[in-house]
Amino acid sequence: MLAASIAGCKKPRERPRAAEIHAISRELAAAAGKAAPPGSDIRNQFLASDEAPERTDQLDITFPPVEPPTPERAAVVRLLQSLAVVATRHGLTQDAPSESREGILFNYRHAGLATQTVHIHSGPFSAIHDTSPSSQSPGAKLAIILDDLGNDRGAAEVIFALPYPLTISVLPNHPYSVEIAEEAHRRGYQVLLHLPMQSVGNEKAETQELRPGMSESDVTLLVDQMFQAVPFAVGVNNHQGSQATSDSALMSELMPVLRDRQLFYIDSRTTATTVAYDIAREGGVRSAFRNVPFLDDVAKVAAVRKQLELALRGARDKGEAVAIGHPHPATLQALGEVLPRAAAQGVHLVFASDLVH
Repeated sequence: MLAASIAGCKKPRERPRAAEIHAISRELAAAAGKAAPPGSDIRNQFLASDEAPERTDQLDITFPPVEPPTPERAAVVRLLQSLAVVATRHGLTQDAPSESREGILFNYRHAGLATQTVHIHSGPFSAIHDTSPSSQSPGAKLAIILDDLGNDRGAAEVIFALPYPLTISVLPNHPYSVEIAEEAHRRGYQVLLHLPMQSVGNEKAETQELRPGMSESDVTLLVDQMFQAVPFAVGVNNHQGSQATSDSALMSELMPVLRDRQLFYIDSRTTATTVAYDIAREGGVRSAFRNVPFLDDVAKVAAVRKQLELALRGARDKGEAVAIGHPHPATLQALGEVLPRAAAQGVHLVFASDLVH
C-alpha cells in the first residue's frame, strides 16, 4: 500500500514515484486479465515519469465483440470491481468516467494527482430504456432499490455499468450525494431520497434525521432541505427508521409533505411494527413496501445470488416485488451475474415508481 507522506502538515502532497505507479499498473493489468472476457486485449504503457508528473501510466483494455449488449455490461461490472479492489488497496480514488461509443475512460488518482489512465474499449452501450422491458409488459415485475449511495463514487460507477432500470436511493449531505444523483438521472436511472430516520438499534445515526416528537414545520423544513441535497429524487424510502416508521404521529406529519410535492414513498420495512405504508395510503401518497427479504444481509456473492433468486421467485409468486440491497462489492457482482437471467425467468425489471399504488 502506498505510504502517506506525513512529514509535515504544510508539506505539499506528492505523487508516488514512477516505479510505484508502474507496480500498481501491473497489478491493475493482472486484475483486468482475470476479470475481462476471454480474448480481451490488455496493454500497459508505463508513461508515468518523476520528471514529468503530469504523465500517467496508460491501461488499455479492449473487449472482443459480445452479443447481445447485456453480457458486455456484466463483463464491464466485473472488470470495474476487480480494478477497484486493487485501487482501494493502494489508496487510489477514481474519477467519474466518461462514456462514449469508444468505451469508458477514467483516471485513478493518489492524493488528487493522476497516476493511471484506464480506457476500456468496447462497443457502444445501449441506453437503459432501450434494453429494459416496458413496465407495461405482462408478467411479473421486480423493482430493485440500491440504498446508501452518496459516499462511494466508485460503487456508483459499477452500478452505472448495469443496463437495467435500477432505482438509486441517495443519502443526503454526503460527499458525492449531488454528483451521484445527477449522474444517475443523466444515465436514466431513477433517483430516490434515502431519508434518514431514527432507529431503535445501535446503527450509526445521520447528522440530521426524522425523529418522533418533531413538529410539522420541523419535518417540512428538514425534508425540503434533504430534497435539495438529492436532485432529481422522485420519491423516498427510509434509511434505518425502525423507531420513526413505528411512530404514527411522525409518519402523519411526513406524508402530507410528500403528497403535496407529488412524491411517492417506499417503506423499507426495517421493523415489523412500521405504520409508514398504511399511513401513506391513508394520506393519499402513492406507496409500496419491500416485500421480499433484503438482498445482502450477508454480503457475500453466493448469499446475495441466492437472495436475488428468491426475489425473482417472489416477484413471480406475488406478481410484483420490491427488493432492496446496498452497493457492496458482493451485491454488485451478484447483480451482474443474476439480472441477465431475469427475463428468461419471466420477470421484468422495473423502476420503483412502476410498483407504487
